[in-house]
Amino acid sequence: MASRYHEIYDGWKRDPEAFWADATQAIDWYRPADTIFDPAGGVYGRWFTGATCNTCFNAVDRHVDGGRADQLALIHDSAMTGKVQKFTFAELKREVVALASVLRNQGVQKGDRVILYMPMVPEAAIAMLACARLGAVHSVVFGGFAARELATRIDDARPKVIVSASCGLEPGRVVPYKPLLDGAIELSRHKPDRCIILQRDELRCELIDGRDLDYADAVARERAAGANVDCVPVAATDPLYVLYTSGTTGQPKGVVRDNGGHMVMLKWSMENEFGVKPGEVFWAASDVGWVVGHSYIVYAPLLHGCTTVMFEGKPVGTPDAGTFWRVIADHGVVALFTAPTAFRAIKGQDPRGEFVPKYDLSKFRTLFLAGERADPETVKWAEQKLGVPVIDHWWQTETGAPITQNPVGLGMLPVKYGSPGVPMPGYDIRVLDDAGHEVPRDTLGNVVLKLPLPPGCLPTLWNADRRFRQAYLDEFPGYYKTADAGIVDEDGYLFVMARTDDIINVAGHRLSTGAMEEVLAEHPDVAECAVIGIADAMKGQVPLGFVVLNAGVSREHAEIEREAVRLVRDRIGPVAAFKTVVTIKRLPKTRSGKILRGTMQKIADREDWTMPATIDDPAILEEIAAALGTRNIGS
Repeated sequence: MASRYHEIYDGWKRDPEAFWADATQAIDWYRPADTIFDPAGGVYGRWFTGATCNTCFNAVDRHVDGGRADQLALIHDSAMTGKVQKFTFAELKREVVALASVLRNQGVQKGDRVILYMPMVPEAAIAMLACARLGAVHSVVFGGFAARELATRIDDARPKVIVSASCGLEPGRVVPYKPLLDGAIELSRHKPDRCIILQRDELRCELIDGRDLDYADAVARERAAGANVDCVPVAATDPLYVLYTSGTTGQPKGVVRDNGGHMVMLKWSMENEFGVKPGEVFWAASDVGWVVGHSYIVYAPLLHGCTTVMFEGKPVGTPDAGTFWRVIADHGVVALFTAPTAFRAIKGQDPRGEFVPKYDLSKFRTLFLAGERADPETVKWAEQKLGVPVIDHWWQTETGAPITQNPVGLGMLPVKYGSPGVPMPGYDIRVLDDAGHEVPRDTLGNVVLKLPLPPGCLPTLWNADRRFRQAYLDEFPGYYKTADAGIVDEDGYLFVMARTDDIINVAGHRLSTGAMEEVLAEHPDVAECAVIGIADAMKGQVPLGFVVLNAGVSREHAEIEREAVRLVRDRIGPVAAFKTVVTIKRLPKTRSGKILRGTMQKIADREDWTMPATIDDPAILEEIAAALGTRNIGS
């Protein structure tokens, strides 16, 4: 079908308020907005002022009332325990109401904060919805985060209650959460009134008398008593949640999400961008601790009346590189959203895609990738092995939904490898030089978004308007700074080349590490790669490449490294001064799959570094230091 994208985007540009007013029709409001956009409200304006609503009502109750009571709402599939749990919309409502009653009995009211420190269990989604039902503000902290990191978030959010679990499950190990939670509360200045603890059979924990409640007992009591908790109307501009951005040091940055704009944007995105219809099965293979989990495991699919899959496991090793295909086949998934890292891991373990034909993927239509750059080789591998469109798209914790996308629901545009697509309605993307002037098409610069930001984006940081301005708005007046560097081509496609701090300066030439990574990834023996800039007395900085090889590669590493260097020098030119590639066993990543390039650079440059709070496995950094030491780099 011909794409309606240009017609829809131009319509938004002509009259943004009429566009978003029309989009509000898909949401149930207690009271409609007095003003679609109030430019005088908040830091840069507020959406849907005067409206009242409830997010839980729109995600759960209205489907129960509207004929979807017996449709599956949530499928929890744990590759760690081998168990699958399924909840219809009616069953999900029953669970949410029972937990909301427990929270209300502990004094939780509209505007109170509740921290959720949970593994990937259905109760994490249920707790988010229970908070939303009461008009309370949830703040999910990634399960297993260090005690000190959790303590800083407790002090910033000041929660009345914390909902947690006895443990999380990782391949080959059980992660006890309770000692981390107790340690965090000991460290924090603010103390919660209550902790509600989900006991998991894999590792049960001691509860503290007078502070801790057993989740299952408390919920069962409310259910037996026939507790009823109505959805509490809140202002569209009231906060739904605060999500702290990962890897923060010192004072964490709490991204605020409001109720009204968030629902409007997410509901619009499901059909128009992701091309998914109510009643279909959607799977975002992420974690509820990250923004993708908030937006596309919990809220967007449920707002749209879809069945959402929540997966506890990894793309490889639980038990093998066919796990994703097994989940798609078992549950009739039509669209999967995951990080490129997951596919690089699968491709590394099963380069020939031998697991794919073992499963019935006949319902599967589209693969969406986001979270970091999707290198063209990974996209092409996925296209070839799966035989479906592979859509790279780009957004941030701060925006809550895609900034750029190839909008499947509006009719796909041609795919350009290396590009996460074109701007979605609401986003006017510009590329500026460091002085704030627009640069010509196809020129690398700072990617910025013209204000105002659309519905669903952060209106500010939690209790920190001034910090919000300083971090995002002050550097380029009239624009939001994404802190990404990229280019927009003649057809309006964005190419995000690197975070602005990943642009390296080699003898006065500004070069993108992302462009070098793209070339390295083309080497047939390379599963994953990263390029960083390291200090050089002569040139200022020079690039250093790291490669992880595909499973089963037995050739000499030195030979592969020489070929990789030659590839980059042939493609990008001698100006890149690309001379060194180091083979390593694995790349250091955050738990959400982002490569920790900044920490690698500090190790290589012998600078002081601290262990990132979000790192997946700290031992990897020792492996990196050892590999660099054998080459006399960073030792």
